[in-house]
Amino acid sequence: MSDFATEPVEGPEVPHVLPVLPLKETVVFPESMSPLAIGQERSVKLVEDVVSADRVVALVTVRNPDADPPGWDDLYEMGTAALVQKMIRVPDGTLRILVQGLKRIRLAQHVEDEPYLVAEVEEIPDEVEESRELEALTRNVQNLFGRIIGLVPYLPEELQLAAANVDDPSALSYLVASTIRIKTEEKQRLLEVADVTDRLRDLSAILNRELEVYELGTKIQSQVQSEMEKGQREFFLRQQLKAIQEELGEGDAEQAEVNELRGRLEEIELPEDARKAAERELARLERLPSAAAEYGVIRTYLEWILTLPWTQQTTDDLDLARAQRILDEDHYDLEKVKERIVEYLAVSKLKNDVSGPILCFVGPPGVGKTSLGQSIARTLGRKFVRISVGGVRDEAEIRGHRRTYIGAMPGTILRALRDAESRNPVFLIDEIDKMGADFRGDPASAMLEVLDPEQHSSFRDHYLDLPFDLSKVLFICTANQLETIPSPLLDRMDVIQLSGYTEEEKLGIAKRYLVPKQLEAHGLERSQVRFGVRVLRLVVREYTREAGVRSLERQIAALCRKAATQVAKGKAKRIRLDEARVREWLGPRRFPADVRKRTADPGVATGLAVTAVGGDVLFIEATGYPGKGRLTVTGQLGEVMQESAQAALSWVRSHAVQLGLDPTWFADHDIHVHVPAGAVPKDGPSAGITMATAIVSLVRGLPVADDVAMTGEITLTGQVLPVGGVREKVLAAQRAGIERVVLPSENEPDLEELPAETRDAVEFVLADSLDRVLATAFDGARKRRPRRAPAAERQAATPAGTS
Repeated sequence: MSDFATEPVEGPEVPHVLPVLPLKETVVFPESMSPLAIGQERSVKLVEDVVSADRVVALVTVRNPDADPPGWDDLYEMGTAALVQKMIRVPDGTLRILVQGLKRIRLAQHVEDEPYLVAEVEEIPDEVEESRELEALTRNVQNLFGRIIGLVPYLPEELQLAAANVDDPSALSYLVASTIRIKTEEKQRLLEVADVTDRLRDLSAILNRELEVYELGTKIQSQVQSEMEKGQREFFLRQQLKAIQEELGEGDAEQAEVNELRGRLEEIELPEDARKAAERELARLERLPSAAAEYGVIRTYLEWILTLPWTQQTTDDLDLARAQRILDEDHYDLEKVKERIVEYLAVSKLKNDVSGPILCFVGPPGVGKTSLGQSIARTLGRKFVRISVGGVRDEAEIRGHRRTYIGAMPGTILRALRDAESRNPVFLIDEIDKMGADFRGDPASAMLEVLDPEQHSSFRDHYLDLPFDLSKVLFICTANQLETIPSPLLDRMDVIQLSGYTEEEKLGIAKRYLVPKQLEAHGLERSQVRFGVRVLRLVVREYTREAGVRSLERQIAALCRKAATQVAKGKAKRIRLDEARVREWLGPRRFPADVRKRTADPGVATGLAVTAVGGDVLFIEATGYPGKGRLTVTGQLGEVMQESAQAALSWVRSHAVQLGLDPTWFADHDIHVHVPAGAVPKDGPSAGITMATAIVSLVRGLPVADDVAMTGEITLTGQVLPVGGVREKVLAAQRAGIERVVLPSENEPDLEELPAETRDAVEFVLADSLDRVLATAFDGARKRRPRRAPAAERQAATPAGTS
């Protein structure tokens, strides 16, 4: 604060040339005393020179406080000539001075720039015209200033007496302007006004504004003081803020939150039902205090309504050539699957509507079901979202919880759409065959509404309780097997089968996709590690046995890690993998060719089965021991498979004579049929002919040919009925090194689905009766010397039905 002399100060005459001291965010008025801090080097030099001379300096305020150092263009033209009354040096090298304002001056002409600013100045006297208005303004300023002094703590009460004793209007204006806290720009404007009447008029307006603010602050203080307890400072500050907002008409924080929600509600486009529900809940929210338990529930509910993509969607790209190109880039082979997808898109293009049947990709793990969904999204230019429903047992996971529950939220369907920020994404529902059900409900039944084209245009989540249109969503489901999908759900889906890959297909996928991907993932260049076809074939044959390529990718990753280690250690710059190095890095072969060893004994036959992970080779073993003709089956077999074993035994006993077997052998022996891998549940009728062949092999004492595998259902009359999963079973046989596969005659059309290289590598025997099956199973087997044989076999004649 500046000190002020109540009587006009008679100072020295103001020279025409003065050094100019720039002031930042400070205005010095005539007839006032002001302390100043001097820090800049050239300003220190200026003050030292002034003090050693006539002690008069021009004080001019800087327009731009960021200018360093300020130049002529950064200064106001009007300033004050001042006398340096006192100077103190501070240990840090800066100065503290006390200046006394003398006269108003204007910078007339620039004289010097260095070492500091020097200018010619002209004195600007005040214009005083005695009038009643001037007298009234003087009294008004004195009155307003006195009231302000009584309201603010930083102005001493003595100032009120000093202002009342000032008779000179000009001196009064300088006194008041130099002591009140107003903006620097306003102080500068007051300094530049030459007419004292105009200056007092401007000063009156400023004092009235400041007085209103101070009185409002006092009013707020009095309002809050009655509610405030001692020591509750935080509460006091909040109440002050609340009172200020009420005076300004802005309301409190709760009202601001409601206003924000209302603004967002007005900006977005909503269906009529959703808008009515949002406005109804918003009205309830306005009436509730923020401490109410339901306040947060309603707030969260409104947030969900406002963030769901009710109308936002992307534009579809139905360029079929581009779609085919993307599918070919992303997936090797799968020609029929890609053809089916392109057909689906072609129909959508003609209809100008992508909605239609729900696609369901069914196949073993690792054959590209999920990546196909991603490719479709990329083809259409849509967002892609994925959820997994494997193991889901609670219906609320699909439809959400009602708002009556604590922590309730929408189901995974709406949550995924919220994350996608689009109402027409490609929506992949993974592992739909692995949903369960318990006392919490059946999620498969809830999924019916999601996937039914007749219902999902008004899907109603329990949490929102509003219809949401899912008809624009392209749903794609994936499953490993169809048997566990409920029939009503399966009926709503268009099933596309993805079978396992052949060896050649795996080699192609490895070369085009897996090897480049793993090289990049391990920081290797293609020139640093070379994967030959022979190496990849070795890995496929000896270290993987799967329908897909996930295990193959893991083995390639293992080789890349080993190679990266060699390169990082500096042991090799380029590595060419060969069979010896692969065996060294991956260890002994994981999947030896054990068909020949497993079928070396009589009573063992090779069957084929389909599992959730693709086709597999199944060894069915039969052994006999003294007993009363009982049959025991083990291996965690289902009821259908147990019945197949009983049917096989009944047929063999009823045709014992035709087969050259001793009919009395069965009465004196019990038979035990076992299917290894007892920890894995097994069921189905397709092992019927394999069980019959194993029993005949046991009784004959003659091993089954080790290059034969079979599948087919048996009847009591010896007929062979068709089975499913032919492609997966044949591919499994090929992976195991089987050369001949016995199939039911009625499965002949299924051979067209097999790759050409598989049809060339495997010999197919089509049988409509067990006689044909047994003829193939024991063809060439009699030349092998059996390890053991029942006594009945030594007396039996040559088996019928063999060649």
